[in-house]
Amino acid sequence: MDRPFERRTAARTAVVWDTVRGLLEGSGEQQVLDIGGGTGGFAVRVAAQGNRITVIDPSPDALAALARRADEEGVADRVTGLQGDLGNLRELAPDEGVDLVLCHGVLGLVDDPAGALDAIVSVLRPDGALSLLVSQRHAAVLARAMAGHFTQARALLDAEPEHRSGEARVSEHRFTVEELTGLLEGAGLDIRSSHGIRVFTDLVPSSLLDLEPGASAALLELERAVSERPEFLTLASQLHVVATR
Repeated sequence: MDRPFERRTAARTAVVWDTVRGLLEGSGEQQVLDIGGGTGGFAVRVAAQGNRITVIDPSPDALAALARRADEEGVADRVTGLQGDLGNLRELAPDEGVDLVLCHGVLGLVDDPAGALDAIVSVLRPDGALSLLVSQRHAAVLARAMAGHFTQARALLDAEPEHRSGEARVSEHRFTVEELTGLLEGAGLDIRSSHGIRVFTDLVPSSLLDLEPGASAALLELERAVSERPEFLTLASQLHVVATR
């Protein structure tokens, strides 16, 4: 059955998966670490390619779903789920290090992104790679302005409000390209590629995907076409960067 939600999800993740798959193809069995990998949307596919993957996630429910999913797909022997987060990454990562770290949608949730990147570098083998996905600030400004939240949009232009009085942090940090580049270089990583993710997908009404034949496939191809064009990076909801140690 054709499901609109699944079509939109595919458009949001396809470019990232294309890149991750390319990093793994033709390299033999790789040891992969997925930080915040949740229920295994990427992990199971990575394992299906013949790799071993460790998923670190704070949610026991997500890890239970990961185990069921891996078992259903016949890759349970290549998938390990551990409860934790970036704070205890060094203790949970394989002792021999890893060839690839997936850190998708996690870096913006920590108080010290630079320290988190240092921890990631410490578990990477020489020439190991990091696939990093973060939210992008300029797109958040645009989204809030288009929704009529002009005060919020103005506040996001330069410095994002990350706390409310008397409450814990309620929102993730969103990075500009320049901020992310500085963090990665500061951690001693070399940037190999950068992609703009969800340039149009979050702006297109779901009704268009439902009514127009072939619209979902066309949107996916459009996302792939603009992902590496720097002039579209400021419109992308997310930035995906591959960097090597």
